[in-house]
Amino acid sequence: MKAAIITSPGAQPRYGDFAEPAAGEGEIVVTVKAAPISPIVRVRAAQADIGDAGVVAGIDGVGTMPDGRRVYFLFPKAPFGALAERTLVPAALTVPVPDGLDDPAAAAVATSGLASWVALTRRAPMVAGQTVLVTGANGAAGRIALDIARHLGAGHTIAVARSAAKLQGLSADTGIALDAPDADRALKAVFDDGVDIVLDFVWGETAGRLIGAATAGRGSPGGEARTRYLVLGTSGGLTVPLSGYGFQSSGIELLGSGIGSVPVRDYLAAAGELLGAAASTALSPRYDVARLCDIASIWGQSGERRYVLLPDREIPGR
Repeated sequence: MKAAIITSPGAQPRYGDFAEPAAGEGEIVVTVKAAPISPIVRVRAAQADIGDAGVVAGIDGVGTMPDGRRVYFLFPKAPFGALAERTLVPAALTVPVPDGLDDPAAAAVATSGLASWVALTRRAPMVAGQTVLVTGANGAAGRIALDIARHLGAGHTIAVARSAAKLQGLSADTGIALDAPDADRALKAVFDDGVDIVLDFVWGETAGRLIGAATAGRGSPGGEARTRYLVLGTSGGLTVPLSGYGFQSSGIELLGSGIGSVPVRDYLAAAGELLGAAASTALSPRYDVARLCDIASIWGQSGERRYVLLPDREIPGR
C-alpha cells in the first residue's frame, strides 16, 4: 500500500510503499478516506521510534471499517499511521462519523476543534454566559475555538492575534491586535472586565503579555475573580518567564490541556460530541485538501488552514 513514510529521525515523510497492516485481537484495519496534518502530527513524527522499514506518519483520520461503517480513529498502532491507504487501529479508539459530514470535513473538524472542545467540556467546563479569550485566533484551531465557545454558550468571545489584518473575518465580540500601540492596555482592560477562560494556542511571548495583563494590579481584599488559563499549543515559544507574586495576588489558574491531560476515552467521547455538533451546526474550519502522494511538498507548510490528505483513489476524477 502507499503511505507517508518516515525513515530517519527529523526527516520529512516520503511517499512510498509500506507493508499492509494485519489485524490482531481487538484491532481493526481501517481504509483511510481522509487524514489531517496538524502541529501534533508533526511533533509526533519527529519523536517517532523508527524501525528498519520506517514508520508511517499521522495520528488520526476518517476511514471505513471492514463492514463499511465510517469512523473517526485515533492513534493507529505503530508502525502504521493515518497518512496511508490503510492503517491499523485499536477497535476501542474509533467513533462513528455522522452522515451529515463528508470525510475531509470530518477530519478537518476533529483535528482543528478537538483541543478546544476537550478544554471547554473537560479541563475547564464552561458555564453559559462566561467570557472566553482565544490566542492565535486567526489559525485553524483558534477560529473554530471561537465558534465552539459560542456554540457551548459563551456570553462574550475575545480574539487575540498578531495584527489587525489577522483579526479580519473572525467571529469574535472583541478583537485585540498584539502589534497595536495600545495592545497591552487593551489586554489589561479585558481582564479587568473579567475573562473566565483563556484558550492559548501560542504560549511564548504572547502568553507572557497576557499573564502580565491578567495579574497586574491584583490583590483585592475581596478576592480576585477566577480565570482559568489553558495552554493548548506552543507555536510562539516553549517557555515563558512568570512572576510568582503575580500569581499569588490574582485568581489565575494555569492548566495544561492536551493528550495526557484527560484519559484517551474522554478524547474519543469528545470527538463524537464534536462531530455530532458539526453535523448539525455551522462548525466548519478552514482547510485545504491535497493528495497523499504530494506529502513531501506540503509537509513543511504551515498557515492558517489545515491540510487534509486523501489517498489518490479518493481524489475526484482519478
